[in-house]
Amino acid sequence: MSSSKCPKCENTETVRNGVVGGRQRFRCKNCDYNFTVQKVGKGIDTYYVIKALQLYIEGVSFREIERLLGVSHVSVMNWVKKYQIRVPAKNSYHPTYKILNQSELAAYFSNRDNVTGAGMIVTELGDKFMLIKWERFRSD
Repeated sequence: MSSSKCPKCENTETVRNGVVGGRQRFRCKNCDYNFTVQKVGKGIDTYYVIKALQLYIEGVSFREIERLLGVSHVSVMNWVKKYQIRVPAKNSYHPTYKILNQSELAAYFSNRDNVTGAGMIVTELGDKFMLIKWERFRSD
C-alpha cells in the first residue's frame, strides 16, 4: 500500500501501478482510478514575487529584474500575466535605481542635492536597499 491519496475519491488505499512519463502511477483500491502524483516544482519565495512585481510597476525591465533578484525574466513575465499587473501610463518621469547598503543609503540622504527635485522610494532588497528615483525627462 502507498501513502498517496486518490484525487477522485480521496481514499488513501492505493497501490503502485507502473510508471508513466517518468512519474510513478497509482491505482485507487476503492474506485479503480489511475493517477500520477503531482510533480514538485522549484518554489520561489513569495518575497521575490512581490519584489519583482513592485520593480516591474516602477518601470524596471524584465531583464533588469532578473539581474537584481536572480529569478528568471520569464518567471517575472508569467507573474505579471498571472496577477494581471498593468504599468501606469507613460509620463514625463524616468525611473532610475541604485542598490545601496545601509551606510551608503545614509550618506546618500545626507547630501541635500540628492533629495530635491525628484520623487523616490526605498525598498528592502535582501540585505541591501534599492532606491528608485523619478526624474523628469530633459528636453534640451
